[in-house]
Amino acid sequence: MARPGLIHSAPGLPDTCALLQPPAASAAAAPSMSGPDVETPSAIQICRIMRPDDANVAGNVHGGTILKMIEEAGAIISTRHCNSQNGERCVAALARVERTDFLSPMCIGEVAHVSAEITYTSKHSVEVQVNVMSENILTGAKKLTNKATLWYVPLSLKNVDKVLEVPPVVYSRQEQEEEGRKRYEAQKLERMETKWRNGDIVQPVLNPEPNTVSYSQSSLIHLVGPSDCTLHGFVHGGVTMKLMDEVAGIVAARHCKTNIVTASVDAINFHDKIRKGCVITISGRMTFTSNKSMEIEVLVDADPVVDSSQKRYRAASAFFTYVSLSQEGRSLPVPQLVPETEDEKKRFEEGKGRYLQMKAKRQGHAEPQP
Repeated sequence: MARPGLIHSAPGLPDTCALLQPPAASAAAAPSMSGPDVETPSAIQICRIMRPDDANVAGNVHGGTILKMIEEAGAIISTRHCNSQNGERCVAALARVERTDFLSPMCIGEVAHVSAEITYTSKHSVEVQVNVMSENILTGAKKLTNKATLWYVPLSLKNVDKVLEVPPVVYSRQEQEEEGRKRYEAQKLERMETKWRNGDIVQPVLNPEPNTVSYSQSSLIHLVGPSDCTLHGFVHGGVTMKLMDEVAGIVAARHCKTNIVTASVDAINFHDKIRKGCVITISGRMTFTSNKSMEIEVLVDADPVVDSSQKRYRAASAFFTYVSLSQEGRSLPVPQLVPETEDEKKRFEEGKGRYLQMKAKRQGHAEPQP
């Protein structure tokens, strides 16, 4: 996707970050949007070496770890931008993650370069596009591993239920603003559609048969502590995404009994904030299988146990796609899911529709063979 040359870069980032310089022509055409003494960067890059505790069972970097790094980069650049003008201070909260593809595995010992750039702003939201590159520091070889688009909203530090206005960005071409507006309207419509599913609950079943939805469905219960939260007492979006990926991975492994890896994440929607002290239940269930992939729906419910005035609520939801791998890392056929109830059959058909739609989109984007 094309990147607009938005605003000037700023010096003085911490040692763990480096700026991506915009093209000279775009930088010259785009004046600073910040106040008189502050200049906000249009793009940042965060680097970190991958350690053994970042590994999944297969030995590669855990998909949830990569999602967490993606969200951290997006939170930094969007919060900086939203505070680039004089006015009420705010923190950018993650509202939605568009489809995220895991293009190539990242290995332990490699350096992850997470690049984030603001590509569109509406009155109350910021679109951030993120690319993740892996670098083998022994050979210098680099490869693209992930691409993601995230949406943030600025919440006032004085009243976290108050959404503030976003400073506008300056585009080098009018088409970039029009394309961004189309993406904004599309994700807004999809977010509204997912809210209809918020009453859905994953119920346990006794003695389920293999290859059924009930056989592999899984739940994780987590008490939200200070280490999970921002300075303002709300859970980092990246923490929630990592927990969701862990549960989806458990479902996939139970279903196929092999090594599994995250292939993609289809639109994570954050419906409400999760406060420190809440008990969250992350539930996952298989919805669809193709010959080589599995779609898992993950739901996050928050229970404010220390606040009797609040009831349990749906905080986030998403669809994860996993693939099964042999010990040598080759793709394996997936056992076919056996839907039993009418709801399971309906979810299977909906998952099949998403799978066919994405398959057609990939084939449409495929480059013609010479």
